[in-house]
Amino acid sequence: MELKKHRRLTHQERVIIQTLLEEKKSKSFIAKKLGRTRSTITREVNRWVTKPTEKYNADLAHFNAKDDYLNKRNKDKISTYKRLCIYVYKGLLKEWTPEQISGRIKKDYPNDPVMSISHEAIYQHIYKKPQARLNMKLIKLLVRGTKRRKSRLHRKRKGSKIIDQVSIDSRPSHIQDRQESGHWEGDLMVGANHKSVIGTIVERKFRYTLIVKLENKKANHVSKKFSKTLNNLDPIFKKTMTYDNGIEMAQHKNITQKTGMEIYFAHPYSSWERGTNENTNGLIRRYLPKGTNFNNINAKQLQII
Repeated sequence: MELKKHRRLTHQERVIIQTLLEEKKSKSFIAKKLGRTRSTITREVNRWVTKPTEKYNADLAHFNAKDDYLNKRNKDKISTYKRLCIYVYKGLLKEWTPEQISGRIKKDYPNDPVMSISHEAIYQHIYKKPQARLNMKLIKLLVRGTKRRKSRLHRKRKGSKIIDQVSIDSRPSHIQDRQESGHWEGDLMVGANHKSVIGTIVERKFRYTLIVKLENKKANHVSKKFSKTLNNLDPIFKKTMTYDNGIEMAQHKNITQKTGMEIYFAHPYSSWERGTNENTNGLIRRYLPKGTNFNNINAKQLQII
């Protein structure tokens, strides 16, 4: 008989186990009868019969096993492992982002499967019960601190007014792998009352960051300042830049002409396609929170950040 693998015991099988145990049959006999391994039967019986005076009860065993399974299904990894939970919470208290926590834990515990977590799993743990007191505190520790995560599927998509833009769909696929340096993501950060602005450009592989002091967000000024900043780099680090659909990039062809860099545009309302830049902007906001007048921040201060 072929042994059954990777399938939980059914209630009917548990009834057979109980019946055969009452008939004083051995665990090997029961295993052969059910087409299971002997270890499966031994583990099942030992789990529910811990004393010589106890008897295996199929109904009770099945109820508890089902309840236990459902609890495991509803329990995420952070809630399951206390030391992982402590590590994640301590990281959040240090103002680390979930991305930073996920990256750091791999270095601190390289060979420990328990101490491994993706940034998405951390976000899901935090936003699982957004109205709960603990979760509200955790949400406030995040860079943006928003009470709800927006679904990518429910964001509006609109066309762009930028002429001759090249979609991210046309960007060479190897750029996504972050194996080659010289590919950047860019954006603007707007200051108090929308009256001041700075530019941020982040290299995808090394996360090297440039913060550009800007006087305004007019397309010709942005293209001039971005080009000047990027041209301070060695040519091997100037290959492509991926940007959002902000009208300040209307002069993208000028940047390509002056720097030799191809400019690609993410889809509208798809900030995750420039995730490195978005996360970096969040980190910069630690030092320059919303409401900051960037006109009062000089280039040296930006360099220190």
